[in-house]
Formats: sequence, structure tokens, C-alpha cells
Amino acid sequence: MRNEPLVLGIETSCDETAVGIVRGRTLLANVISSSVEQHARFGGVVPEIASRAHLEAMQNVIGQALLEAKVSLSDIDALGVTAGPGLIGALLVGTSAASGLALALDKPLYGVNHLSSHIAVDALDQDRVLEPAIGLLVSGGHSSILKVSDLASDVEVLGATIDDAAGEAFDKIARLLDLDFPGGPAIDRLAHSGNASAIDFPRGLTHANDLTEHLYDFSFSGLKTATSRYLKATPDAVRADVAASFQEAVVDVLLTKAISAARAFGYESMIIAGGVAANSRLRAEAARRCEQAGIRLRTPPVSLCTDNGAMVAALTSLMVGAGQSPTGIGFAADSSSGLERLLWR
Repeated sequence: MRNEPLVLGIETSCDETAVGIVRGRTLLANVISSSVEQHARFGGVVPEIASRAHLEAMQNVIGQALLEAKVSLSDIDALGVTAGPGLIGALLVGTSAASGLALALDKPLYGVNHLSSHIAVDALDQDRVLEPAIGLLVSGGHSSILKVSDLASDVEVLGATIDDAAGEAFDKIARLLDLDFPGGPAIDRLAHSGNASAIDFPRGLTHANDLTEHLYDFSFSGLKTATSRYLKATPDAVRADVAASFQEAVVDVLLTKAISAARAFGYESMIIAGGVAANSRLRAEAARRCEQAGIRLRTPPVSLCTDNGAMVAALTSLMVGAGQSPTGIGFAADSSSGLERLLWR
């Protein structure tokens, strides 16, 4: 619909320079420039390298997105940008670019939360009725269970990781298995040829005494340690079996807790989002378990699981539609913000 807001979203929280453009809940463009290859030899993201890559890529990525959407900057009704959490230097590149555009175009600017943006990708479907759902957010830096009453105004954290996020655990075990960075896709590929029940790795925070205090929280440090010890004690271990068994332990814990939350709160829908949502085993097992539990599963396309500008534009569009006041320029990015701030003021 032409009367729906045309929104440009900028995402620079980590190693992707990304710009998305949406009209209402329709995706028009999603362009990503990743610096992951520059970080691979270090086995993890180097903040200074990421920031420099954002500076170099920003103008080109914005231009490509406008071409893909077949619009001009003057057509844009509002701008959104990730204001946190993330790497502070990377965030500053994005917020500075967005502030400059907003000032030059005299358009409203919304500083939005990176975590809720991942869940907001679910809104990019005009035929889908937006309804309360349990959100399972799994990425390189975050593993959380969310009660999503309203994407634009009411997202509550039910549980989160108390140590490594799932994506971090994948990266660390991938290094032990001499696999490429990022570790998630590498372990996923190797696990296809392995036996997921070959090794009984621990499921963190799932025992009765753990659930009293950490009902919906995650811990993957024990699993990481157990996998490391197994590899040291079993030098002739089948690497594919280790990858598959490790992956199965992560998937099992994530889905057991998320489905438990959906049942406890009476929610009939679940949204799985974030980079780890691209994992093939997680997607397949989630489909099977949610069908058994009578829960409608919603997962974004794999291309929209990792950090992208479309998710920022989607959340911003929802906020514009809900009549939320814009942030305006001059706000401070926050590298450690949680979901207590959906919109910067």
C-alpha cells in the first residue's frame, strides 16, 4: 500500500554493514556487506576491523539498497538504526550515518534495539496476523527466551544465557575441531555426516534444582568444557559425531525451554530468530517438536537470520505505525543495552 511508511533501516552492531528498506510490512530491499573474511584468521570479530569495514561499506550499501528498492532518499518517510547492543565502535558508525541522513533529509529517526529487531523480521509478511508469541532469540552474542506481547512496545525477557551464548559456544567448539569461522555453519555442515546420539553431552540448567532459579535461562559453558575434555581424552574421536552430538545438546536445551515457556504462558505461536536460527538441525527439530506441542512455528528465511537491515526497518516501521515518537538525532549508542530499551529516547 502506497500510504504505508517507507522506512530505511541501518544495522552495524557487529561485522555486517546492512541496509534494508520496507514499505509497511513489505520488504523491498536487503543489502549486506560482511567483513567476516577479515576476521576469520583471528577466530573471532575484531572490533576495530569491523568499524573500519562499516565506514568503507556504508555509502555503497545504502546506494545498492535504494537501487534494489527502486526508490530515492527523498522518498524515505523514516529512518531506523540499531542503537544497541553491539560493538560500540560499530554502533557509532551506523548511528552517525543514520543521524546525518535524518538531519539532511529532515526525516524522523528511530534508534531501536538490536535484539527485538531480530524478532521483528517475523512482521515482514502482510498475510500474517501479528499475535503474541514466545520468541527464541539465538545468535552469536545472545540466547534468550522472550515473551512478545507487542513487537513495537512490549517485549519481556523470560530467560537468557548466564555465560556463553549458543553462537559463541558453536564458535569455540568449531575451533577445537579445526573448523572455519564462523563456527555455527561449519559445525552444521559437519554434523550432517555424524551420529547425534553418539556422545551424551550434558544439557545445562535442565536438572530440577537448576530450574528453580533458572527456569528459562541457558548455560553452555559446561557443554563446552565437556566437549573439550572429550576431545582431549579421545584423540581418535570421529569429528562428525562430536559435532552432531554437541549440536544436538544445544538444540535440545533451546527447544525444551522455549516450548516449556509457550505452554506455561498459554502462547500458541513461537518465533525463532537470530543467526543460529539458520541452523538446519534447530529448524527441523523445532518444526517437529512444535507440531507435536500444537504450537505454530515461525522462522524467518535463512537470509534474514543473521544481522541485516531489513529487521531494523521492520521494527521501525511497526513503531511508526503504532504512533511511537521518534528518537531524533544526538542520542548515545549503548553497547550493553538489554531489552529494557526497545526505543531510544
